[in-house]
Amino acid sequence: MKRKVGPARPAPGMAGLRHPTQVIAVAFATAVIIGSGLLSLPVATESGERADFLDALFTSTSAVCVTGLIVVDTPGYWSTFGEVVILVLIQAGGLGIMTLATLFAVLVSRRLGLRARLLAQAETKSLTLRDLRRVIRNIVLFSLGTEAVVAVVLIGAFAVGHGEPLGRAAYDGVFHAVSAFNNAGFSLNDDSLMAYVADPWVSLTVCAAVIVGGLGFPVIFELHRAWRRPRTWSVLTRLTLGLTGVLLVAGTLVITLAEYTNPGTLGPLSASEKWLAGFFGSVNARTAGFNSIDVAAQGPESLLATDILMFVGGGSAGTAGGIKVTTFGVLAYVIWAEIRGEPDAKVGRRRIPGTNQRQALAIALIGVGVVALATFVLLCVSDYGLDEVLFETISAFATVGLSTGITADLPPAGRGVLIALMFVGRIGPLTLASALALRHRTRRYELPEERTVVG
Repeated sequence: MKRKVGPARPAPGMAGLRHPTQVIAVAFATAVIIGSGLLSLPVATESGERADFLDALFTSTSAVCVTGLIVVDTPGYWSTFGEVVILVLIQAGGLGIMTLATLFAVLVSRRLGLRARLLAQAETKSLTLRDLRRVIRNIVLFSLGTEAVVAVVLIGAFAVGHGEPLGRAAYDGVFHAVSAFNNAGFSLNDDSLMAYVADPWVSLTVCAAVIVGGLGFPVIFELHRAWRRPRTWSVLTRLTLGLTGVLLVAGTLVITLAEYTNPGTLGPLSASEKWLAGFFGSVNARTAGFNSIDVAAQGPESLLATDILMFVGGGSAGTAGGIKVTTFGVLAYVIWAEIRGEPDAKVGRRRIPGTNQRQALAIALIGVGVVALATFVLLCVSDYGLDEVLFETISAFATVGLSTGITADLPPAGRGVLIALMFVGRIGPLTLASALALRHRTRRYELPEERTVVG
């Protein structure tokens, strides 16, 4: 006699969650709450007093969402325990809560159910469910391995080049390596990395970690498999690499030339140091958040360029934020196809599906809408001008962490807006929308078509 097998029962506490992205949103929120609780402990501060809960919540959200915006000075306010908590939250947020949870399930039970695989797929942006355990393992090993290499280089730079004691150099090196690879932007220095503006050893190492972490795991793994066969690369890899290169070059040119004679930023540096600082600014504007020059002293031209770079962000399924270069690239190809009068948007010999085009348009417009609304609210609750507020909101939404210095002076309502922006920016506008939707709706009929005037 065969026994009928009904649908799997959801895990306790997840009964009302019908979509993997809902679980991801809840998992990130849970990590933020746990981090807030740990940072609220007296042992987490240098003074031994409990941190204000809003400050702890803001810092925890910024760490889990790998943003880097701060309302209190990280090295001066938080104790070693608090800094380690922040580091762990950065690592957890960078890898993805569901990736870590799935890896734990694999290690414990050696078995991976369909539900867990679906959750991991939604977080890692895998295109298939095949060999997902191997993919997750590779993600973790690659992340930790890259962080280890970066840490070793930075330890040598801090110890040899700047005379730090070996213990302190090791602590700083590991912290900044994890923060850089995960595009977090948290630093153990009061002025971020401004002390190393002329040091190519530190600056270029951090830039390399930021770029690799921001490319996205699917692109990195495809390059590992087929780096000698660029003709076989997927549209994702082509868009990511091509636009990353274009944005890095364009950002370097604009920032360097705009700030070349500014006495508050690049003016006092030599020519080679100016280009190094400009490149560093271009790299970190795309969601890393470290700065080697004073952002508050930058002119409006370079601030606008940074706004654009922050909003576009980095690669999909990586540690970067923003609307992603693939979204920007798809929209660019759609516009180009429309200008040329072609019926389809194509990248090389591949046609971009209509669903991808609609997703890219939705992500971009949702991003613009969220940033516009948040900017309006911050203008209402604070006394700062549009330039500073817009820069702050884009930085929070794109999980960058750069600031003109107004974050700590915002009222509680303004900090609450930034917390919401960082959370939405990390899990993604469409992911959040999917998490709120209880079920997919299908239409069993088609309406008559009618064209309207556009433009």
